[in-house]
Amino acid sequence: MASFDVVCKPNLVEVRNALDQANREISTRFDFKGSDARIEEREDAKQCELTLFADDDFKLAQVRDVLLAKMAKRSVDLRFLDREAEPEKVGMDKRKQTIKVRAGIESVMAKRIVQLVKDSRAKLTASIQGEAVRISGAKKDALQECMAMLRSEVKEIPLSFDNFRD
Repeated sequence: MASFDVVCKPNLVEVRNALDQANREISTRFDFKGSDARIEEREDAKQCELTLFADDDFKLAQVRDVLLAKMAKRSVDLRFLDREAEPEKVGMDKRKQTIKVRAGIESVMAKRIVQLVKDSRAKLTASIQGEAVRISGAKKDALQECMAMLRSEVKEIPLSFDNFRD
């Protein structure tokens, strides 16, 4: 049986390159001279987290815009970034904001993907495998149609397809 995995996996090398370019631009820009504006990366086994630092809310927004521009230029999908955290006060006037880089499909989204495959009435089976969804079927054409359907239906997270086996 042919199968493939539906995953949400960013290219961390490109994320790191965009981060380095953003820090380099921030350090050379005139409007950031004398300020403590920077972006730091913290990476553990499961997740990557970016922390933006600036002197006030306006500069924090500028740091965020520089980061997003560099990520877009490096072809990193901005849907990988989870920007729900509000800016926090650090010290007197300093601000910081944490942005998480999504990796893996959350269980709610995985259940939605499985339901979409079932609703498509194709002769495919979908099962949740940790942070991925494995879809298998007898025909390769049905799998390719399923990929196209998932690309058009799921807009919240960037999906990629791995381990296509014949």
